[in-house]
This record gives sequence, structure tokens and C-alpha cells, in this order.
Amino acid sequence: MGLLDSKVALVTGAGRGIGKEISLTFAKEGADVVCLDLDPESASSTAREVEELGRRSMSLKCDVSNLSEVEGAFKSALDKFGRIDILVNNAGITRDNLLLKMSQEEWDLVLKVNLKGAFNCCKAIIKHMMKQRSGKIINIASIIGLIGNVGQTNYAASKGGLIAFTKALAKELATRNINVNAIAPGFIRTAMTEALPEEIREQMLKNIPLGRFGEPSDVANVALFLASPLSDYITGQVLVVDGGMVM
Repeated sequence: MGLLDSKVALVTGAGRGIGKEISLTFAKEGADVVCLDLDPESASSTAREVEELGRRSMSLKCDVSNLSEVEGAFKSALDKFGRIDILVNNAGITRDNLLLKMSQEEWDLVLKVNLKGAFNCCKAIIKHMMKQRSGKIINIASIIGLIGNVGQTNYAASKGGLIAFTKALAKELATRNINVNAIAPGFIRTAMTEALPEEIREQMLKNIPLGRFGEPSDVANVALFLASPLSDYITGQVLVVDGGMVM
């Protein structure tokens, strides 16, 4: 018996990194997984790995910042599986720059994907979850949304906004037995973070009390907890997964 037996999860940004790890972790615990990503090839790759674990899956190309695309993707998922029990809003981007040099396009795109994307996905699924009178929504935020960072005013605003969005939506949906929580990862080894200059990586490591960078599995295990019955009495919370950087 798995923690997510008979459940259907939809994960955005499922093609790589944290989203892929969450998808596979959920599948190992018995969930069928809908894999959404802007890159259809990476989404298909994750879906195939889910099926290799013995679970049903489907992959869908979707720009989460486009509400009509989101609604179409969610309809396709519901048509196939009949239900969605878990939503993980993981899709996100960065466009780092000092505010003095930041373009309107860099600001708008990050807010559009990271914050409006979560709004679109929640908007598309909450009516279904309310009818089910059950559901788990997990928003992948960041410690940058808690502490800020030089050159990331757009990213910090999007993730800080996502945390506030999580708390407000949790209050709206609590009476319908729908839990809404957020995870705030710290420095996790992904393609995005591996591209950072070595000197920045070394400086970050000095600020981590546990003395190591996190792995996607560290975030996926917390997502599994929040998606499972183990967290049924937890809502509106932000679980920080950062090796102790923010205390």
C-alpha cells in the first residue's frame, strides 16, 4: 500500500528537476500522474518513467501563464482520469537582473509564470475539488520569497506573492476539506542552480548549516507528506526545505 494509492496528481513543470522528482515520487507511492510542461518532450519523458513504475500517466504541453491553455489541459486530464486529487504548482522561471537594469519584460514574465500560473491552475481545478470535497494543493515557492535576494526583485515578488496566495486560498477552501500549503526550497541541485558561477555556489554553501546543497528528492519527500493523509490537519503553511539557511 502506498501513501497515494488511487489518487491522481497533476504536476506543472514536470519535465525536469523538482517537478520530475515529485512526479516519480508520487508514482512510487501509488498515484497516477499528469505531467504538464512547456517542453512537450521532457513532459513525455517523465510520463514514460511514471508508467515504467506501473502507474498511469499522460503528458501535456501547457503554458501555465495562459488560462485557456491551462483550462484545456485540465479538461483533458479530467476526461482521462475522472478526477484530480493533488495539484502541484511547480512551474517557474527566473530572469535575474538588478532593478535598475531590469526591463518590464523581465519583471512581467516572471510574475506571469510564477504567480499568475499558480492562479490559473488553481482557478481551473478548485471547482472540481470543491465538488469532490477533497483535495491537496501544493505551491512550490522559494526561500527568496521569504528573505529576498540581490538581483531577484521579480523572483522574490513572485514567490512572496505565492506564499501570501497560499495562505489566503487555504482560508477560502478549508471548509471544503481542501488543504493548500507551500514549500520554500533553498539551494537545490537542479539545472537552474548548477548554471550559477562557482564562486556564488561556494558562498551559498557557507550559509547552509547542514553543510550541503539539497537534492530534488528533499523537496519531493516534503511534497509527498503534504499530498498524503499524513498532513490532513495542516493547511496554509510554508515548509522550508533549505538545510537551515533560514531560521
